[in-house]
Amino acid sequence: MYPAELTAPMAKDLTDFGFHGLQSAEEVSQALEQPEGTTLVVVNSVCGCAAANARPGAKLAAQHSKTPDRMVTVFAGVDKEATAKAREYMAPYPPSSPSIALFKDGKLVHFLERHHIEGRSAEIIAENLKLAFERYC
Repeated sequence: MYPAELTAPMAKDLTDFGFHGLQSAEEVSQALEQPEGTTLVVVNSVCGCAAANARPGAKLAAQHSKTPDRMVTVFAGVDKEATAKAREYMAPYPPSSPSIALFKDGKLVHFLERHHIEGRSAEIIAENLKLAFERYC
């Protein structure tokens, strides 16, 4: 586990932007088992690519004209139970931090693994997500 003093500002970066922080397996199940609508999940992380690419990319995409019905986040290494549960829904993809998933009607329809995020600009990540929003939201 990472110290709260370190991770709180990183989590706040998304929750201040309208993402709902999930901290338990039950909250994750409730968010991702919605029979209708779309949910964007950001698996947050302390790594540099989360700070420079994933979080800014998700926030840029969230300003698009079409957006998911719900935006949530779990923090790897902090919200361990919630992150483990979220990763169950992201199968068959292996655990990846950071990562970004889009669910529609309770099914995973789009997924960005760490290797899709690392080394790419926030703008490229946002454009990828916006295309997914156009298709599924």
